[in-house]
Amino acid sequence: MNKLAFSRELRLLTPEHFNSVFQQPHRAGSPHLTILARKNTLGCPRLGQAVPKKQIKLAVDRNRFKRLVRESFRLRQHSLPAKDFVVIAKKSANELSNEELRVLLDKLWQRLSQPPRKK
Repeated sequence: MNKLAFSRELRLLTPEHFNSVFQQPHRAGSPHLTILARKNTLGCPRLGQAVPKKQIKLAVDRNRFKRLVRESFRLRQHSLPAKDFVVIAKKSANELSNEELRVLLDKLWQRLSQPPRKK
């Protein structure tokens, strides 16, 4: 049985982890949020979040967004490839309902699970 926890090993914790994802990432985005991904050598996916006060003003709204992203990642972690993911919120993310955000995240996780297209 797969464990569905969101342990410390599944998080991007240091600025170095985030910076490595920001260099040459595989992107999937929408008008509400962007997810950056980059392969890692750990054999499991990891999640980092960037939810600036400038984009989502109220702490309660930022926390709701982060909670929903964590939950979506936690439930899909075993179907995701071994990549580091950074979810970046945009202003309009606050306008989405919980269900709309969940559906959007599922679609973006699916897109990032496929190999990147060559340009």
